[in-house]
Amino acid sequence: MSIRKSLKKVLPPISVTEQEALDAGDIWIESSIYQGKPDMDALRAVPKAQLSADEQAFMDGPVQQLLEMIDDFELANGKHIPQEVLDFLGKNRFFSMIIPKKFGGLEFSPYANSTIVATIAAKSGAIAVTVMVPNSLGPGELLMHYGTTQQQDYWLPRLAVGQDIPCFALTSPEAGSDAGGIPDAAIVTKGQYNGEEVIGLSVSWDKRYITLAPIATVLGLAFKVFDPEGLLGGKNALGITCALLPKDHPGVELGNRHDPMGQRFYNGTTRGQDVFIPMDFIIGGQKNIGRGWQMLVSCLGAGRGISLPAMGVATAQSALKGAAEYSFVREQFGLPIGRFEGIQDKLADIAGKTFLLEAMRVLTTEGLGMGLKPSVVTAIAKYHMTELGRDVMNSAMDIQAGKAIQRGPQNTLAGGYSALPIAITVEGANILTRNLMIFGQGAMRCHPYLKEMVDLIHSDDHGADAEFNKVLRKTVSFSVKNALRSFSKSYLPFLRSAESALPEVRPYEQRINALSAKLAPLADLSLAVLGGDLKKAELLSARLGDVMSYLYGAMAAIRFYEQRIEDRQLAKPYFDYAIQWSLQQAEKAIVDFINNFPNTATRGLMRMLTNTYTNSVSGISDKLVTELAQASMQDTSVKAQLTHLVRPVVGDGNYINEQAFKAKHAVAHLLGRVQKALRKEPVVPYISFENALNKLQEKGIISAAEASSLHDYNEKRKLAVRVDEFTFDLELLTPEQTVPGAQRQREAQTDNQDAA
Repeated sequence: MSIRKSLKKVLPPISVTEQEALDAGDIWIESSIYQGKPDMDALRAVPKAQLSADEQAFMDGPVQQLLEMIDDFELANGKHIPQEVLDFLGKNRFFSMIIPKKFGGLEFSPYANSTIVATIAAKSGAIAVTVMVPNSLGPGELLMHYGTTQQQDYWLPRLAVGQDIPCFALTSPEAGSDAGGIPDAAIVTKGQYNGEEVIGLSVSWDKRYITLAPIATVLGLAFKVFDPEGLLGGKNALGITCALLPKDHPGVELGNRHDPMGQRFYNGTTRGQDVFIPMDFIIGGQKNIGRGWQMLVSCLGAGRGISLPAMGVATAQSALKGAAEYSFVREQFGLPIGRFEGIQDKLADIAGKTFLLEAMRVLTTEGLGMGLKPSVVTAIAKYHMTELGRDVMNSAMDIQAGKAIQRGPQNTLAGGYSALPIAITVEGANILTRNLMIFGQGAMRCHPYLKEMVDLIHSDDHGADAEFNKVLRKTVSFSVKNALRSFSKSYLPFLRSAESALPEVRPYEQRINALSAKLAPLADLSLAVLGGDLKKAELLSARLGDVMSYLYGAMAAIRFYEQRIEDRQLAKPYFDYAIQWSLQQAEKAIVDFINNFPNTATRGLMRMLTNTYTNSVSGISDKLVTELAQASMQDTSVKAQLTHLVRPVVGDGNYINEQAFKAKHAVAHLLGRVQKALRKEPVVPYISFENALNKLQEKGIISAAEASSLHDYNEKRKLAVRVDEFTFDLELLTPEQTVPGAQRQREAQTDNQDAA
């Protein structure tokens, strides 16, 4: 018996849905990481994405107007998104960023799509989700790629201007992550449509978690088709199929809502029982019966690579802006809290990871802008960028502490904190994405021969044995070269190459090359020893995926630093932290992978090939933590670049914090003189900072103009550190209503009104 036939007996078969998922999308620079030779030339050659004139005008016009319309606190306390906001979104074509101009859409680039969604998300997660869903996986994109001409001409212009609101229903109570296991079914049958008997489908479904379903006017629906009577002349089970059903079609049930973490975007259920639809409702027509899963996985890049990562970046930039400004303005024990090392540890982590997130956002959308659909990269982006957003937000909550947990219009973190689990959960839950998709799909797509080998193993062709043997020889040669490359670069550092023109980048590039060289033989040995069981060894495969992911992040950081940063001296602490953290995580993943590999002999070989004999990994120094924390509290172009998605609106929490931050920087030199004077001759009784300033002005230590600037700063500081306050019945009070004596005055007015 041949080697191929022996393997065919022991390897589990690949299902149709698995095969279609593996075949979907393109490979990109992640392939070079997997193969042990990161392609830095390809990285640096990626066309630089920038907003076009139309895209910038949209940002400065409709997006800015939308931000000024949104009161996220009021929205969270209500039941519905205001109709005027929904009308504004439709009128200004927010739902049509991916729809071609010939159909009335905006046809924006992936980079612009990401920037717009992230900017909105920094203000309101609910509105961002409302905008992103029609521009992600759903009726619009499916129609563009697979719809008939008649379907495109009818639906796309209506979707572009918000005349129709779309939703797409895939998840059911019985099938979430296992989307291929949906029980929703359609039976090929004959029925009445427009007064005629036609062949169509009798569809029954029960779906949940469907965003925009409660307000949708057109329902995208995924279900399995069966033809028990053979009306189509083929087999019985025809596979997953996608169709579009108008809301007013008889039998369609829409309107019920879920309540996702108190975020007021519309999310709910849809059901139908024995609903007859004509074949014309199928996206692409009858010929696309059974192609639904292929259609879905091939279009998944927008949601995974653009929208959800954008929310992670928005969360991080909001966290960085809020935490850095608060750490500088808020004082305890006579010092800004950002001077304390415990705060600096959190603040530096926020700043470094925000740099990394923005770098990954830009690179990923640049790849999508090239027309690629890199399924592995978008899975990396979805998982790691939403997880990093959660890490950063948690640190920001720790820094702002009591201020962060008091809800109200001035709280810039609470909305994002509540929305975070949503991005973590949707478009493939993060546990699924990390443990099954990144390396599982990455190995099959990025290995130069593995997919071909697996296809040949399961092939029934007569010449499959000979072809398999050829591919096997190539695979063995590839693996031997990987092992030698890893061995040489692990023990002979001078062989590690670097091509960057910047001396501060070259050592990092060398480490990327060395770690990538280690990944290749680890993956080869895992596949050789565990075979199909590697799919079940989720903890192991997840760690290999982590190595790929963190090296992708490190490459993104290099590209961003080299091509997007104008003042590299100011940005260097951000860059150093971002790339050191990424490489540290990759090293840790390798150590943990080898330590937990189940085969002792193979584990020893892995240690030898990668020079991994200890559990130690490189760390980030306290010096860098302090340097970056202090840098993040400065009002620099780099901080502005890393918080550009947060657009303060006059009077909102970000505006209040920013005004205090800038005011303190403007009077920093005066504050030093005031503190020195007060130490030399304390004002007794101190009473307040205002009183002390008045005393110092009387003594001529500060001028009237200087005192005025300091008083202005102090008022802005007090407003920035205050938290929202409410009456006993939770009616919001203005800042003026919360000064000492204001409550007594209100109570007196109430008593007088009652007496009258």
